[in-house]
Amino acid sequence: MNKTRLEAFTDAVIAIVITVLVLELVAPESGSVAALWDLRYRFLVYLVSFLTLAIYWNNHHHLFQISRHVSGGVLWCNIVLLLFLSLFPFTTAWVNDHLLDRAPELLYGLTMLCADIVWLVMAKALVKENGHNSEVAKALKGFGKSYLSIATIAVGLLVGWFLPPATIVLCVASLAPWVVPDRRIERMLHEGTARAEGAAHEGGMRTQGPDKADKDG
Repeated sequence: MNKTRLEAFTDAVIAIVITVLVLELVAPESGSVAALWDLRYRFLVYLVSFLTLAIYWNNHHHLFQISRHVSGGVLWCNIVLLLFLSLFPFTTAWVNDHLLDRAPELLYGLTMLCADIVWLVMAKALVKENGHNSEVAKALKGFGKSYLSIATIAVGLLVGWFLPPATIVLCVASLAPWVVPDRRIERMLHEGTARAEGAAHEGGMRTQGPDKADKDG
């Protein structure tokens, strides 16, 4: 299957989710610096959610750049991933209203955990569809980053049952390996571009060869 519509749809949904996310930030009633300072934790949680969505989009973009084919299973995994990402405005707003309460923190962490699990399932489906010798299979070999993120968030949920803010802290920690997309993917993309440019240049030289011969003759 062609992946173009999947990528376009994902871009649109994440853009809408980020737009809805910022709408949850309500300006203070007064014009004082103190009133703005009172919203510092709201801005902090918003920033965490914004960065989370940005990191998902960035890695999604890189992952599908090296994926040549998608299957029906990949499409459904992507839809379920977007389902959990679309919940971030709701969970962010609830955490902001009840910053130190257990239920909002745990729901926030559970949403991110489910998104990470679906990402792992989707990544495995992409490997199956593109082949175990494909670029995507080589880039995702072992799925180590996904397993590390899932484990980190799971620990955050356990600790957060007793110390709610720990859930958000460990959710943020789980993002660290994903801030910079996999360098193997970057390398593959650069190598693919270089090969394409080399082939185009070689093809141009072959095309020019007979013309030059005709002129010389």
